Amino acid sequence: MPLYDVAIIGGGIIGLSVGWAMTQRYPRARILVLEKESRWGDHQTGSNSGEIHSGIHYQPGSLKANYCRNGNTAMVHFCRTYGIQHDICGKVVVATEPKQLLQLEALYRRATDNGVAVKKLCSEELRAVEPHCAGVAALHVPSTGIVNYRHVAEKFVELIQKGNGDLRLGAEVKAVRVLPFGLQIECGSISYQSRFLINCAGLHCDRIATSMGVRTGMRIVPIKGEYYHLTPQKRHLVKTLIYALPNPRYPFLGAHFNKLINGEVRAGPNAVLTLKREGYVRNFDLRDSTELFASKAFWMFAAGNWVEGGKELLRSFSKTLFVRHLQKLIPDLSSEDLVPGHAGVRAQALMDDGRLMDDFLLIRGPRSIHVCNAPSPAATASIPIGHAIVDRLEEHGASSF
Repeated sequence: MPLYDVAIIGGGIIGLSVGWAMTQRYPRARILVLEKESRWGDHQTGSNSGEIHSGIHYQPGSLKANYCRNGNTAMVHFCRTYGIQHDICGKVVVATEPKQLLQLEALYRRATDNGVAVKKLCSEELRAVEPHCAGVAALHVPSTGIVNYRHVAEKFVELIQKGNGDLRLGAEVKAVRVLPFGLQIECGSISYQSRFLINCAGLHCDRIATSMGVRTGMRIVPIKGEYYHLTPQKRHLVKTLIYALPNPRYPFLGAHFNKLINGEVRAGPNAVLTLKREGYVRNFDLRDSTELFASKAFWMFAAGNWVEGGKELLRSFSKTLFVRHLQKLIPDLSSEDLVPGHAGVRAQALMDDGRLMDDFLLIRGPRSIHVCNAPSPAATASIPIGHAIVDRLEEHGASSF
């Protein structure tokens, strides 16, 4: 049984970025990447909006703000270096009512604090950028772009392989045992041994951490985002990316339109609780729902957020309400212009005190680091996150590869 220096659980963009960062810094290290699915980036990486975020929304000084700003630059450079198709198309964040102008000004100040270039637009200037968009004012963010993150993940795979990394698909981790000399990772009938482990298991990261005796103070709550696609005849309604000004309490909510790198345009999403961690189609799993409803933190969160959650649920059941929400941005849109698209599931950390974790969360464990909250903008920030995790490994004593 070979002994690896670092084993990475999870073949999404974060796990693969860590693997690439390891090959850059420690070219002689023996690296193992384990992914339970049959292809790389099959969950959040392959289901997100494809946006190369600018970082305007996040708390200044937070990991999200710092990694996203640096990640934007790093991701564009990576795409240019390796010939990955991308488009720095920019986006607008729109105030649809006069009462939102103070909030728009606050977002402008936050963007400035985060070092992101933005421009204020009046309604006429907004129309010059997005002719079909309604709004009393907006912010234009020119550094925002789009890419297919699955293509980025596949390039990471190629680079790890060139660095002599060992990558395994169809390798679901069943258990991790902490031994005196390292870790033993059980994948069905196959076992692997490693000196250190990086847990990038996304929707199942809390379970991996708990199985190793790590007290994370959180659990994953799966949030399903449901999208529509504009029909080909109506894609001309969107030139860049169009976002409604979000509720500050729920910055990950709010209607938006985003172009995809293949030319399609997505509208949405709503955000609804799903009772299955991989609830892309079916929304119920007995184990997942039982664990969720047994959590005191979930009921604390639900008690304080049921009104907003109810609105999202209604939009999930009613296309009419969904379209009405989108029409605040593009009044010319009609129900016939939208066809159902695929859904994504966000792995959101809910802390034991009932708070949604608003920042990336990296937790240290025995011979391990656990990525316990890495939702959007993690794909944009994946390159800085990968290097930051290698830095933390070195602090953990893993510097003799």
